[in-house]
Amino acid sequence: MRIKPIVAAAAVVAAAALTACGTSESPSQPAMSSPAMSSPAMASPTVADSGMTAMATGRFGGLNGKHVAGDATVGNMGVTLANFSSDEGPDLHIYLTNGASESDVAAGREIGAIKHNVVSQTFALNGIHARDYHMVVIHCDKAKAVFGAASLR
Repeated sequence: MRIKPIVAAAAVVAAAALTACGTSESPSQPAMSSPAMSSPAMASPTVADSGMTAMATGRFGGLNGKHVAGDATVGNMGVTLANFSSDEGPDLHIYLTNGASESDVAAGREIGAIKHNVVSQTFALNGIHARDYHMVVIHCDKAKAVFGAASLR
């Protein structure tokens, strides 16, 4: 019967997805990486194209052995990610914070769920005063792990 190999393959895929969000016990262990999916049709809009007035911008860097790259723009229309890519995680969210620790994330404001493989994403602020924060953080809520951050200038 062919059910066992299919079930085993599904279990491996599920385990890999959950493991991608966990933190590594050893800094020498490489992080699981997933390439960003992009195409010419998915080109990132500029701030001028979106009608957004930029208040602050920053460039992402990975933390805790994870990959996060791209640019964050915080403006009157919300938070925009451009040229974005991240390691995969089952529960990735974007936060406005004043630091990149777990306590900073807990004290910050969640903006929304993100897709690790979508190069351009925009999130409404819904009453959040962005000027109160100086970082944009990508966080896996399920594993309580910071993947990366962008300091806003």
